[in-house]
Amino acid sequence: MQKDFYVPPRDDTEPRYDVSECIKKLSKKQKIPPNKKIDKIVVYKSKKIMQLYKNGNIYKQFPVSLSKNSTKGHKMQDGDGKTPEGLYTIYSMRCHDRRYKAMYISYPNAKDKARARMLGVDPGGYVSIHGQPKWNANGNGDKYSLKYDWTKGCIGVPNKTMDILWTYVERGTPIQINP
Repeated sequence: MQKDFYVPPRDDTEPRYDVSECIKKLSKKQKIPPNKKIDKIVVYKSKKIMQLYKNGNIYKQFPVSLSKNSTKGHKMQDGDGKTPEGLYTIYSMRCHDRRYKAMYISYPNAKDKARARMLGVDPGGYVSIHGQPKWNANGNGDKYSLKYDWTKGCIGVPNKTMDILWTYVERGTPIQINP
């Protein structure tokens, strides 16, 4: 049976965020006005940057953390430690008790699933742009966490960046992840 999404096992020793306030705000989130809405997100893995585009121009740029093998190509299977490459969309937003907030990316797409099926592997899934672990809730460790690639295939950003993304990005926003 093919799994559509990988749900990682919970590490009950890791400190958690209280997501109750976030969930309240998310449930009341209004549609983003057209003058604030981002057209697309572009990530350059080799440069470790994320750019937000508005009206076809770079609007904001942020540093990112990736997975340990992110510069070794496109994600091929669950557990390979790679961040996907290609055109996807933001399909869901979630308050996250381990990573502050998360925006889920539509990996694997049909092409990724077909490639994995050909290779006889699970393509993985559950890939997101997410905030920081609880130990870095206040951002004092951002410089440290951005220096290293520590995610398991996701795109990690400081919590302040995650708050900005939630202000400008809607479900359905395209995200292009480049090598």
